[in-house]
Amino acid sequence: MDVSDTPNPLLRPRRRPQSLSQEVVAALSQMMENGSLKPGDKLPTESEIMQSQGVSRTVVREAISRLQAAGAVETRHGIGTFVLEPKKGSNINIDPATITTMRDLMALLELRISLETETAGLAATRRTDEQLGEIRAALDAFRENQLSGGDTVGPDFRFHFAIANATGNRYFIEIINHLGMGVIPRKRINTAELAHDQQASYLDRVQREHEDIYEAIARGDTEAARAAMRNHLTNSRERLRRAQMEAESGAAGSPAA
Repeated sequence: MDVSDTPNPLLRPRRRPQSLSQEVVAALSQMMENGSLKPGDKLPTESEIMQSQGVSRTVVREAISRLQAAGAVETRHGIGTFVLEPKKGSNINIDPATITTMRDLMALLELRISLETETAGLAATRRTDEQLGEIRAALDAFRENQLSGGDTVGPDFRFHFAIANATGNRYFIEIINHLGMGVIPRKRINTAELAHDQQASYLDRVQREHEDIYEAIARGDTEAARAAMRNHLTNSRERLRRAQMEAESGAAGSPAA
């Protein structure tokens, strides 16, 4: 079949999306897979995607950012966004854009427990004073934003990234950087609400857990740093697990429409 005869997924009616930006990502990705968009081709303009998808410019830009993070496209300022050659030589492809459900978040937290428990232990023995200062600065920014009602996801990610950076191991750094702020559960869902908790109380607990990690790293206590990080991430996983069980139980008990 001629590529020109292939239906354009950008013009298809969308199913009810979990995320509008993810729906745009899926449509553009399909065009790359079926050959409608080949390596080197320029993506439709933001205005064209907005019109065909019926979404805002913000949604389109987030979708393109996700494709950039996945290494599928690159933006050349003043020219446009172009399709890249598919990555070869690796069967591992963790796409932050696909982490959308509680099951996804729980699976990611299992990975993070293994990964970040070790980053905390290594940071305790390898960190420099400057790197410790960056971890402290992230904690302080978290607290300041919490008190002012500002964003705490950014400082939270900054804290975890600073610990990975203090290991001096570029692979830890690259993995955490690749996953980005999507590693923070409340970036995706309201974890305080799921935990039946007040937002302030929830964030207080997160901050205390962060402080435990920092203090262990500051005094160079490898085992305590590992234990504090494991405790922090295990608590996050447990809150999500309980919320998922409650959601599934509620769905099962609901009468049919």
